Amino acid sequence: MTSDHPASPEFSASSFPRFPTSSNESSASFEALSPSSALSAESSLSSLSSFPQSPPSPLASAPRLLLGSTEDVLGAVPYLLGFHPTDSLVVIGLTGSPPRIRLHLTVRWDLPLGSGGLGQIVPLFVKEGVAQVILVGYGLGPLVTPAVDEAVALFRRSDLVVVDALRVEGGRYWSYECARTDCCPADGVPYERRADAVAAEAVLHGLVALPDRQTLERSLDPVTGPARQAMSEATDRLTAELRDRLARCRDADGFAAEFVADGMARVREAIVTYASGGRLGEEQAARLGIDLAVIRIRDEAWTLVGEESHEAHLRLWHDLTRRLEPRFVPPAASLLGLVAWQRGDSALAGIALTRAHEANPGYSMAHLLAHAIHHLVPPHALNGRMPSPEELDREMGTPRMAWLLPMAALLEKPGGPASEGAATGARH
Repeated sequence: MTSDHPASPEFSASSFPRFPTSSNESSASFEALSPSSALSAESSLSSLSSFPQSPPSPLASAPRLLLGSTEDVLGAVPYLLGFHPTDSLVVIGLTGSPPRIRLHLTVRWDLPLGSGGLGQIVPLFVKEGVAQVILVGYGLGPLVTPAVDEAVALFRRSDLVVVDALRVEGGRYWSYECARTDCCPADGVPYERRADAVAAEAVLHGLVALPDRQTLERSLDPVTGPARQAMSEATDRLTAELRDRLARCRDADGFAAEFVADGMARVREAIVTYASGGRLGEEQAARLGIDLAVIRIRDEAWTLVGEESHEAHLRLWHDLTRRLEPRFVPPAASLLGLVAWQRGDSALAGIALTRAHEANPGYSMAHLLAHAIHHLVPPHALNGRMPSPEELDREMGTPRMAWLLPMAALLEKPGGPASEGAATGARH
């Protein structure tokens, strides 16, 4: 899903409160927070990236890692990104000054770099108060060195201090900034043993680093086998039932009002179910997928996304993105992209938005989020712009049958007798 020459970087960064380091710490030490309290971004669809996190988490909820050496930094990077990078350039942005240096922002690009791929990050660093950077290139020298050289030159022209520039390959690292053979030998410095301590601490905090990005992509693959068959049969039963109800309906707007009210109630019930560790059955999941095709019901879910409910939303929309029949995937995948973006997991956000795009290239919510991410708009910029459920009710008025048309367009399977025009009817 990641393009060969992505136009946008992937980000991961710590939330914005400043964490003091203790007075006896080395000035070279700094703290890194978990990606769930971070900025994060990644390219997909040639331009999808994700970006900085929404409002900062409470101090107690953000796991912290004290990084006091190069090996510590290299051990932390996979847990900041959520996977072990390969053929990548990672730039770590630091804020503050000794003894209060903090990892604030981590950015990843696929290698080789696309044209102009680095330039857009400098304004972001300036805006976020990043004054120092650490560069880490993953891969063979001929792939990494040109990218590191370009990045170092760009950052120094922009008055950013390059603390170090590294290349990582096969469990060893080399520094582009150090020519001393006593500390930076020609055959590289092994780092995995010391990095393992940071990795263990990260795991204790509940952080995860998947083997690679492809593993993350596969985590959103559609379910197969009996699970797919069960979802397909449940969807067929419910869509047939809805077609019959619509055909017999004598009060179209009254039907719409009932459908929307029931759908919004099911959204809230589903969030509670996943918050308590539960899971929807096939018919419940299929019915909610149908509900979400109605924009007012989907927007109800959107308005309910908040920092305190991120975990429940993440589990819910991740589950539905994998289980729903393809034509019902875009709303759930877009909501997953929204939650992942707000949490700082832009790699997952990009993959989710890709799924939405693949199912319906014209789905507007996915395009809105992709546009915001591509243009480096932080999620917190949307705070206060999304109306509350009550405000939506006032602005949209009483439900009417026209609201149900995008859903009705999806009730027939693709290629069925009533499916023509479904693509245009479902672009929202």
